[in-house]
Amino acid sequence: MKKNIAVLAGDGIGPEVMSQALLVLDAVAKQFGHQFTISEGLVGGAAYDKGGTHLPDETKALCQSSDAILFGSVGGPVAQQHLDKWKNCEANSILSLRKLFSFNANLRPVRILPELQALSPLKAEIIQKGVDLVIVRELLGDCYFGEHKQFIEGGMRQASDLSLYTEEQIANVAHTAFRLAKMRRKKVTSVDKANVLAASKLWRTVVKEIAQEYPDIQTENLLVDNCAMQLVINPSQFDVVLTTNMFGDILSDVAAVLPGSLGLLASASLNSSGFGLYEPPGGSAPDIAGKDIANPIAQINSVALLLRLSFGLETEALSIEQAVESTLKDGFRTKDIYRPEAAKDTNLSLVGTQQMTNQILKHLSGVEHHVR
Repeated sequence: MKKNIAVLAGDGIGPEVMSQALLVLDAVAKQFGHQFTISEGLVGGAAYDKGGTHLPDETKALCQSSDAILFGSVGGPVAQQHLDKWKNCEANSILSLRKLFSFNANLRPVRILPELQALSPLKAEIIQKGVDLVIVRELLGDCYFGEHKQFIEGGMRQASDLSLYTEEQIANVAHTAFRLAKMRRKKVTSVDKANVLAASKLWRTVVKEIAQEYPDIQTENLLVDNCAMQLVINPSQFDVVLTTNMFGDILSDVAAVLPGSLGLLASASLNSSGFGLYEPPGGSAPDIAGKDIANPIAQINSVALLLRLSFGLETEALSIEQAVESTLKDGFRTKDIYRPEAAKDTNLSLVGTQQMTNQILKHLSGVEHHVR
């Protein structure tokens, strides 16, 4: 297979974890006989330093001519957010890319690995059945894109935010969720607030209609408050969770803390044609940039997600994920997932960014491929 990938490393730890992820991608290409052409572009503060803009036209053109986008992270120190280099950096870069390519669905896989159960804030008896779910969040509708206004009426300050959805927006993201469920355990949980909100009533109606096209998929509806509770008390019940922009924003952050570190997670943003952008959700972490302590696993897992969803390379994606799991089984830990108190009784090794990647690469060539 020959594919072109736009690589936007960005700021903070972005470039150093991206370089490690590209080593893994190169190893997979050689092992399976693929040709991935990597073209790097500037984004975020790195782009601003060169041209005074967070998302240059040449970066947009690069992405448009590629088969997928591998994104790092953007943004600078909290104390410098008032500077032009960092002001509205995320909105001008990643959010602009979402708008440019009409990315309508964000996928956030969440797994609690057996080797890392002690890191989870949940009790062992809650997660003993395993946690492996994906939150599919709609990205182009809801109150984030509706009219926002503040006004004074009757001498009182008031505000309103319009939550607007079209049936097409709902149908598009629903199809994404159901297609994903066919690749997994064949269950979709649609989350809304249909007992109160008109937009949620339409959401539930359209999802029900789309579900009829996937008779082999089990479908259920949950109110968002109940879903938030169930994610904490019984996350093992979920496979694919389909929800709106605002509810997805909240629920994906709830689910993200379950594994114990954002440094383990990947995410994907897809449009209706299947074009995708892949990134770790943890941020640029400028305070640890350049210290060889950042966890590269989130960026590496983003590569696996790219291979699976954009290129249909399931075996290659699994080989990466299993190499990561084998490395963790061997006891290698970056600082964010290393617990000194656990190391007293177990064979854990604290390693840096490059050492972690080296261990993953060692396992990659010898990993046994199997479908979960």
